[in-house]
Amino acid sequence: MRVSVIIPSLNPDDKLLRTVEGLAAVGFDDIIVVNDGSDAAHEKPFEELSGKNGVTVLRHEVNMGKGRALKTAFEYCLQNRQDSCGVVTADGDNQHTPTDILACAKKMIELGEQIILGVRDFSQQDVPWKSRTGNRITSGVFKLACGMKISDTQTGLRAIPQKYLEIMTEVQGERFEYETEMLLVMQRKKIPFTEVKIETVYINENETSHFHPLRDSVLIYRKILKYMLSSLISSLADFLVYSGVVLVIGGLMSREARIFTATLAARILSSLLNFLLNKKAVFHSDVPVKRAVFRYYLLCVCQLGTSWLLVWLFSELFAAAALGEIFLKIPVDVALFFVSYQIQKHWVFRD
Repeated sequence: MRVSVIIPSLNPDDKLLRTVEGLAAVGFDDIIVVNDGSDAAHEKPFEELSGKNGVTVLRHEVNMGKGRALKTAFEYCLQNRQDSCGVVTADGDNQHTPTDILACAKKMIELGEQIILGVRDFSQQDVPWKSRTGNRITSGVFKLACGMKISDTQTGLRAIPQKYLEIMTEVQGERFEYETEMLLVMQRKKIPFTEVKIETVYINENETSHFHPLRDSVLIYRKILKYMLSSLISSLADFLVYSGVVLVIGGLMSREARIFTATLAARILSSLLNFLLNKKAVFHSDVPVKRAVFRYYLLCVCQLGTSWLLVWLFSELFAAAALGEIFLKIPVDVALFFVSYQIQKHWVFRD
């Protein structure tokens, strides 16, 4: 098939050997195992695999993380498997069956230029609660913040055509967050993907996983958290300026003029802060500043008008006093927050 199977591995047991044997049995003849800095007590599986035909063992002297192990293998394939159709990444703990790995490889060859995601069914009773909960949260965040509908965001079974390997070597992240960053890059570069249903296998509550819930969850959500933090800081600045202007002006202006003046002053200051944070810290955009500024402030004008109009309409509807005008602004701007994210991601800061 001219497809390489990549297996990153840290301190494996005999399940790694059974995984490789199963792959060979279904027809794979190029299996690349990455020893990601395993300790001396777990060297035996790698020594046995080194002597097998069709198996290549790459090595990190120290543990560098799953993301770095995958990128090491991708770089190896770019240099040594130039006639390959692509690769399939899989786990070495028998949680991805050889049949499912083969199905993903065949689907990749069939579709040609699509990445294949092997997705599990998290509704089954034997799925550990932390895996079920973690996937639901991550899938919800991806759908809400990124517009991507993915059934299994944490799957390690992915078939990647050769043409995308160089892109994947440039994806940020060295550990488990790398696989999430990969999905974000696919979305940003509009790389198509297809899901293939696979068997849901958890062995002993997934006790051999090297995933650290707190540390790796923070890394996985890093980009989304940075955008939310940037927006929170800017929204806080916007709210404080708006509130100050409304309270200072008081009855000196009509309701329409008061809300418009406060909204305008708040948006000018908060938008400048938000633009700088998003361009440099969140999207890491290389878009020329002039073009980004023009698009960003065109968006701001639209948001400004929409925010003012909605707050005024709700204030009239509820006959709100000055304090009510302040609190009505909160749900309006929360709704505009999600709309703005999509527009900034897909238009303002798009490379």
